[in-house]
Amino acid sequence: MGANALQDKVVVITGSTRGIGRAIADACGAAGARVVVCARREPDVDAAIREFAAADVPVCGMVADVSVTEDLESLRDLALSWYGHIDCWVNNAGISLGYRPLDEIEPEALRSIVDVNLTGTILGCRAILPHFREHGGVLLNMSGRGYRGDATPYTAAYAATKAAVASLTLSIARENRGVPVSIDALVPGMVDTDFYVDIESSPRLAATADNWRYALDAFGVPLEEVGARTVPVLAQTPGAKTGRIHNLIGGPRTARGVAKMIWLRATGKMSAEE
Repeated sequence: MGANALQDKVVVITGSTRGIGRAIADACGAAGARVVVCARREPDVDAAIREFAAADVPVCGMVADVSVTEDLESLRDLALSWYGHIDCWVNNAGISLGYRPLDEIEPEALRSIVDVNLTGTILGCRAILPHFREHGGVLLNMSGRGYRGDATPYTAAYAATKAAVASLTLSIARENRGVPVSIDALVPGMVDTDFYVDIESSPRLAATADNWRYALDAFGVPLEEVGARTVPVLAQTPGAKTGRIHNLIGGPRTARGVAKMIWLRATGKMSAEE
């Protein structure tokens, strides 16, 4: 994929002022895209716009809560008013609840993770699909751990939202076959972001509280790699392929990670799971 793979394409990315969203925005800007950012805090949006502008990346952005229909419609309309079209839309915004048994998590927190990770993705798809069906485009949803529906103890609510995002992606891809729209999902794997800073862990998991550090070391995907590997997905010809889930942790990385985890457990460096 060439250095200008997204030249002059307009890419909207939710939750894009830090972490994975910012890495994707940076990679898109470096590939020639016009970037549209959003976050829930105005200072974060303002800082990101200044930084992109200083790097000569065409940019606009606004404060938006992805769980609010009107906010996402306003984000779409902002991009259209600035650039006249949208080529790619990335539903990236997401939150986690740390590592805790479900019964320890407050109802408001459970509602929040569903509102952001799942409802926000659904509403983002709803906001952009009419434009893409008429003009073509690439829609990318952010899935994650648990996307296959497998067990993910102590991150049950998070994983449930990510499994739902995978199902949503495949379903709407099927709904929109025959039009120039590609609808895919991305599974970035464990990425060293502020997701892991001051992460909440249940007292019931004290014996294994540091295991995530070993897992991150074994399987971690560099932040810059997530951005770089997202660009070719966004640069695809709309409608040529659709309904794919791009997993960044397969192949040699997984094999090396599994081997390292086996060694860590065998040597007693990593505590046995409860």
